[in-house]
Amino acid sequence: MGRPVHFEIHVDDMERAKKFYGEVFGWTFEDWSEYAGMPYFGAVTGDANQPGINGALMQRQSAAPEPNQAINGYACTMGVADYDSTEAKILNNGGKVAMPKYALPGMAWQGYYMDTEGNIFGIHQPDENAK
Repeated sequence: MGRPVHFEIHVDDMERAKKFYGEVFGWTFEDWSEYAGMPYFGAVTGDANQPGINGALMQRQSAAPEPNQAINGYACTMGVADYDSTEAKILNNGGKVAMPKYALPGMAWQGYYMDTEGNIFGIHQPDENAK
């Protein structure tokens, strides 16, 4: 079975990206640059005993995507406990709204954002009362 086990976020400014994801989601980073042969930081996204995967920030190898173009890849969505406070952290740390908060009726709140590197990601707060 092809279950996702790792993700990579392509970045222009490694320190800026580490600060953004660290401040917004509490991720920590491990320098794996020696193994990758380029700036590459492993992202520890949470407790290993909880569902989810870890990934990495890697140095972008070509031009960043243009705003408003279709995504050519995957959009990662992070589960959050409080949508509104997470959105505030995203915006206060240089992120931008890509698709505003909307209800997945009876299931959750969902929305998409652009990080400081021009990448799109989602946040998802389970809420059976969402409508």
